[in-house]
Amino acid sequence: MNDWLLRALVALPFGLAVGSFMTVAVHRLPLGESVISPRSRCPSCGVELRNRDNIPVVSWLLLRGKCRSCGAPISTEYPLTELVTAALVVGAAIAYTSPWVIIAVAALLSMMPAISLIDIRHHIIPNKLMYPSLIGFPVFLVVARLLGAPVDLTRAAIGFLAFGGGLLVVALISRGMGMGDVKLAAVIGVVLGSLGLGYVGVAAGAAIVFGALGAIGALVVGRSRKSAIPFGPYLALGAVVAAFWGQRLAGWYIDSFLS
Repeated sequence: MNDWLLRALVALPFGLAVGSFMTVAVHRLPLGESVISPRSRCPSCGVELRNRDNIPVVSWLLLRGKCRSCGAPISTEYPLTELVTAALVVGAAIAYTSPWVIIAVAALLSMMPAISLIDIRHHIIPNKLMYPSLIGFPVFLVVARLLGAPVDLTRAAIGFLAFGGGLLVVALISRGMGMGDVKLAAVIGVVLGSLGLGYVGVAAGAAIVFGALGAIGALVVGRSRKSAIPFGPYLALGAVVAAFWGQRLAGWYIDSFLS
């Protein structure tokens, strides 16, 4: 069996499990509720879900998208979030070979769908996700480097300061950027920076491009220029683009414009 296929098969159940957890985070974190307890319940009738009804994607399919107890429809958001999260985790397992790098990138990307949904709905990026990330990722990278992983701590620190600090300046001089965006950029910067500063540059550039396109699209459909447009989804999309294509895009840019 090919190494990449083996990594993908190992990563898939983890990705689905994390995706299932993230569906809980999407609904509970904005309300200040615990993501640990109580157990998941039907949003319509409040009945606690049985273990067999809480298997990522599979349970939704077997139940035909309806609650076993009351028959109320279960939003497709749940299986889609699980599938997208799992796809990102599997993608990280295929794109990278070092187990340490796979874990770091997969953990980063697994948060992106949930963060995007929360920011779109509530215009916040929860501190309960950001603060543990701001501590956990640097600690993980330090341990990984001590154990021989191919990560660069100096560039991780530069990525943290450059991306997070850059958005902090924007947030301080404008009203269109929130501190949640600053923290998310710092997290993206430290993880992708550990792989190379080109990844951080691509993440920032892609976020700006997607954000500009999103703003133009909002104006086209009639939204006011003063309407708040969450930037978190564009940061998340930029992180995904950089994680999978950052090295090639950075190389293309340097060859095309700087050489």
